[in-house]
Formats: sequence, C-alpha cells, structure tokens
Amino acid sequence: MNVVGMIVEYNPLHNGHVYHFAEAKRLTKADAVIAVMSGDFLQRGEPAIVDKWARAEMALHLGADLVLELPIAYAAQPAEWFAYGAVALLEATGVATHLCFGSEAGALEALQPFAERLADDGGALKAAVAEELATGASFPAAYAAAAARLLAGSGAAAAARALLEQPNNSLGLHYLIALRRLHSGIAPVTVRRRAAGYNDAAPTDARIASATAVRRLIAGGGLDAAAPYLPPYTAGILAREFAAGRGPVTWENLAAPLFHQLLLASPEQLRACHEMTEGLEYRIKKALPRLEKPTVSELLAKLKTKRYTHTKLQRTLLHALLLHPQGLLAPEALAEGPGYLRVLAFSKRGQELLKQMKQLAKLPIVTRAAELDHPQLTLDIRAAAAYANAMPARRADQLFREYRQPPLRV
Repeated sequence: MNVVGMIVEYNPLHNGHVYHFAEAKRLTKADAVIAVMSGDFLQRGEPAIVDKWARAEMALHLGADLVLELPIAYAAQPAEWFAYGAVALLEATGVATHLCFGSEAGALEALQPFAERLADDGGALKAAVAEELATGASFPAAYAAAAARLLAGSGAAAAARALLEQPNNSLGLHYLIALRRLHSGIAPVTVRRRAAGYNDAAPTDARIASATAVRRLIAGGGLDAAAPYLPPYTAGILAREFAAGRGPVTWENLAAPLFHQLLLASPEQLRACHEMTEGLEYRIKKALPRLEKPTVSELLAKLKTKRYTHTKLQRTLLHALLLHPQGLLAPEALAEGPGYLRVLAFSKRGQELLKQMKQLAKLPIVTRAAELDHPQLTLDIRAAAAYANAMPARRADQLFREYRQPPLRV
C-alpha cells in the first residue's frame, strides 16, 4: 500500500493546498495520506490563525487519513530542524512510503545533487555559513550563498544561489537532506508551486493565493474577501471558530504575556532562551523603552536589521514567551528526533493505518496528552495553553483542552 506523507501548516488550508494534495495522491498513486502538521505555533514563529484542532479538521475534510502533530520543539525552528523533525516523524510511523512537498523548481533533479553533498559535508557547510554571516547576511541568504559556493563552483554559483534562495526549494532541500541523514527508504516527490509564491502578500490569481495573502485578506476584509481562495469547508470552520471567539489569533493577541516576560526578565535570563543569540537580549532590552506603543509589530520593527530577519525575530520572541531553554532545543537534543507520534485526527482508513502502526511504529503513539511523560510533549501542552490564553474569548476549558481532547474522527 502506498502511503504519502505531507508536511503542512494549513494556516489556513486554501485552494493551493487542495491542488498540492491532489497532485501528491496522483503522482504517488497513494492509497492513504498522512499529514504531519505544526501545532498552534508555526515555523516562522507566529501563532496559527486558528488552533491545531480546527486545522486538523480542515485536513480531514481535504482527505487526509491521519494527522500527526509536529512537536513545537521542531515546528518553530529554522528549516534544517523543522524538516528533520517532520521527516523523522514520517519515518517513525513505519508505514509512510512517499513524501511529497511543494517547490519552485518542481523537479527533484534540481535539488538532489545539493542534498547528496550536504547531507554529510563534514562541517564545511557550517564553516561557510559562518563566513557568510560575518559579512552581515541573514541566515537564509548566508545558507544559500554558502551552499552554492561549496557545490556549484564559481561558474554556476549565482544560479545555484538563486535556486536555493527560493523558500520552498530551500525547505525541500532540507527534506531531502533529512531523508538521507535518517537513512530513510521513503521516496521523495515534488510538486511545482502553482500561481502563488510562498511570500506573496496579495493574490495574483483568481483562485489560488498564498496563506499569507489569505490571512491579509481576512484581516482587511473578513472571510468574504478570502472566500474565492478557500474551499467551502475551510471557510465554514473559520467562521465557526471566529464566532466562538477562538480566532483569529495573531501576535498582538500575545502582546501582554510577551511583554510581561520581556520586562521582568534580566538580559541573562533572556539569554537562556533558545535562539537568543549574538546579544539580541540586549537589543530587546534597549528597544522596549523606545516603543511608542507596546505592540509586537512595533517591537519587531525596532529589532529588525539586515542580519535579523523578521522570521528569526519572531521565533526568538516565541521562545522567550514560552520559556524554551537553550539546552532542550540544542542541536544535540534535536538530533535525537521526536519522542512520540501525537495523533490529532484520523479517518476510517487512518484507523487502519494506526492498527498497522501499532506493529510497525518506532515511537509510542499518543492519543491523549496525559498518556506520556516526555519533555517535548510538555512543551506542546504549555504552548497550547499559551495559545488558548490568547484567544479573543478566553475560556477556562480551552486552557486545559490538551488533557481532555481525543483525536478528531470522520
């Protein structure tokens, strides 16, 4: 049986995701689909527009058979560890046969040569990235330039750099590297992104828009403005969640608890948080009294430099908000991989997959948070509580939903 894995955020699920899902099933002749989905906080260090349960429900409506949560230890990380954690989860299921991801290149041949070399570079890439960072480049730009310089040679370096600076190509490369590092037998497949780029802030097509553009349409004109770009079930779930006061959630909903942490913590305490590097703790402390308004958007604007990307700063602030310690999320700890398979939702076919996984999975399968004591799961539970506390309508039952909520089923 062919089982294709997809690594997703669905923030929210839109028509571009519908296209990718259909292509993934077609190209792999898949009998079942596993979605590895970020929880309430995402790779760019921002809260999801609605919680993971609502987004898992969207995935079931799309046709996913099993939705697994990517622990926040990996979900809110740079591309290397985001990809490693997600691919490791798929490998640990014991049933995934394929991995399908979107890319600007649309062809594995463009990315595989880089993955073959970089999966075991002996530290050369790390040294080259450090050299690029020393010039003042942001990490994504430094990584692309270093990889291109190492692999392509002087003649083709510019073309290779342009390829790797495209966000989905870069993430896809890290999926391929992770497959190699894990010695996985999962077969990769890629689908070319269609109609909308990852960072497009406004729609450029009549039916497909990036998730960023969809969220901006919702913020500016409500769900009606975004409706052409959403399948009806996504629009319905969003309308229900918004009406119940469970969304939309943005960084500004988290401004009060974030500023509480930043104001009370000393620079030394901030430095202990994950991704708080290169004196960023002092830059934050200096920026706080210069703000005209205590908003997250203004704080990010004050902190932004060429070196510190918006995404890097959001992730750093998220780790400070959630008190993520350096040690628990250090590369050595992350290299150990996720510690469990957390089930958020499944279909009837997904139930059959779970039966197979009980025999084949390499990690414990968790259907309720209270079933396992694991430091990564503790971080997930705390993140879910912090997210619930930021909902427009705060409710006590939402704060502890992690302990009561069974997987969603259709």
